[in-house]
Amino acid sequence: MLWNAKNGSVQIGHTRMHYVSFGYGSKPLVLLPGLADGLASVKGKALLLARPYRIFFQKYTVYMFSRKNDMPEGYAIRDMAHDQAQAMEALGMGKAAVMGVSQGGMIAQYVAVDYAQLLDKLVIAVSAPRANDMIRSCVSQWISFAEKGNYRQLMIDTAEKNYSAERLKKIRKLYPLIGVIGKRLVYDRFLINARAILQFDASQDIKKIACPTLIIGAEKDKVVGVRASYEMNERIAGSELYVYKGLGHAAYEEAGDFNQRVFHFLESMQ
Repeated sequence: MLWNAKNGSVQIGHTRMHYVSFGYGSKPLVLLPGLADGLASVKGKALLLARPYRIFFQKYTVYMFSRKNDMPEGYAIRDMAHDQAQAMEALGMGKAAVMGVSQGGMIAQYVAVDYAQLLDKLVIAVSAPRANDMIRSCVSQWISFAEKGNYRQLMIDTAEKNYSAERLKKIRKLYPLIGVIGKRLVYDRFLINARAILQFDASQDIKKIACPTLIIGAEKDKVVGVRASYEMNERIAGSELYVYKGLGHAAYEEAGDFNQRVFHFLESMQ
């Protein structure tokens, strides 16, 4: 199969957690996506999602996970980390590199805190150690749009807060199509994920993280704020920090060297 791309799922309690995998390498790399996973899971999308991660394929098998299918009300970030650890153990990964982006970075922090035996290295991208004021304002607004079923405004506001001014020049041309294509009718998963962010605070717990850690931030981040990256760097002993100048929350998508930077960190001797 092209890129060895596969779709799968694991049993977590009474429900299942979907994942996709790609690559041929012997080392596992776990990717945890952000809040957008609440709107569209990775189920069945292995070929669609694989291309950006080709740099890893020779040395790594990459696993990208969604949150579990059945998420209860009050499902917390630390609960998500617990279920993620179960999934990794169920797949027999042994020690893995873990990269979490945005909300996925929050989950990754608690995987590193509570399940250190499962981690080789950790990458936290455009994330935060707690729900700061910027996060609260941003996520609360998205919750309001979702509760009203306002898909168009949710998508537009998400784009405006995620992308750089240069990228927005192109994206704004697509705004008239939003709501005509891809409208979502049910927001339960999104709301559970979003509300979990508002309750998140690992700022004291992350002092326990001992594995090699790379933190990637963005100077113009309008979702978590760049200060959040410096805060994590201060609290995680020995962590490395890189901040993209001029980019926002979607730096992991816009920066042409993002995956190259992560790959070099994972392959470095520490």
